[in-house]
Amino acid sequence: MTETYSKSRQQAEVAFGNLQTEFFAKNGAVEELESAAQARDAKTFRLREARLAKEQADRAFATSALLAKRAKASRSSPSNTSRM
Repeated sequence: MTETYSKSRQQAEVAFGNLQTEFFAKNGAVEELESAAQARDAKTFRLREARLAKEQADRAFATSALLAKRAKASRSSPSNTSRM
């Protein structure tokens, strides 16, 4: 049972269909942009955490190397041995 609509009704239906298509296309684009932004934020967070962990490990290594150097220097210091 198909109904025949007036010409103005048909034009309105076509215009509404076009508008609805644009709306869904824009909605899909917004979702895609939001998804990309979330992925970027997650990657940024992951990289920041990795960088901070590396910096902390580097500081710990530098500190332990400095302490070892100082300990070695204090053991072999000429002031600890007596000369006569």
